Amino acid sequence: MVYLLLILSVLSGITLGFYFGRQQKFAKRLLILSAGFLLSMTVMEVFPIVFQTPSHNIGMWILGGVILQLILESLTKGFEHGHFHHHEEEKQIFPMALIAGMFIHAFIEGIPLSKMPHTVTPYLQGILVHNIPISFVMGAFLLNGSYNKKIAWTVIGLFALASPLGMLLGQYFNPDYQIYILAIVSGIFLHISSVIIFEGNKNHKLDLEKIALVLLGIGIAYVGHLFHHH
Repeated sequence: MVYLLLILSVLSGITLGFYFGRQQKFAKRLLILSAGFLLSMTVMEVFPIVFQTPSHNIGMWILGGVILQLILESLTKGFEHGHFHHHEEEKQIFPMALIAGMFIHAFIEGIPLSKMPHTVTPYLQGILVHNIPISFVMGAFLLNGSYNKKIAWTVIGLFALASPLGMLLGQYFNPDYQIYILAIVSGIFLHISSVIIFEGNKNHKLDLEKIALVLLGIGIAYVGHLFHHH
């Protein structure tokens, strides 16, 4: 069931992107809402699990996730947080770099799911919500652009299968290392959600719509948090 949900979250985002990809405001709102949810889920659900470990240097692994995401973004050019308008002039590095960056990103996120294969945990909800805006960007850019459709669907297919593959292979990882992978993913989530929320406010004006969307994302995550712990 979890494998199916992961693939469906990508396909639903692709479909939304294909039909609504030209509507920049819709895409931006979807990203901000998902970022509010992802940030809240990371702070309320993932961090408490990560910091339960007796390891004193677990915080360094979270920071490692932030640095890893910075490196991956040199490959994906910020695709994870909606930067797709400036790829047109960069077709020579796209799609191979994008495939590599997005696949590694989604694969790592899938590994901790191997410990929770049959339940819709808050962590899984975070990945599903996170997948939709990324897939939205993919659907908007790859399927509506001038890219070869076979290449487009190959990129989409690899991305859709990356997290399930991480979950599958994660079963063979040493269980003692799982918490460190989760810490890395929490750093990745922290970086992506923060960038989405804070970028675009260059003049630091009060953006009430953005604040409302972030609060809505936090509210949805908090309701999920209450249900999960009762």
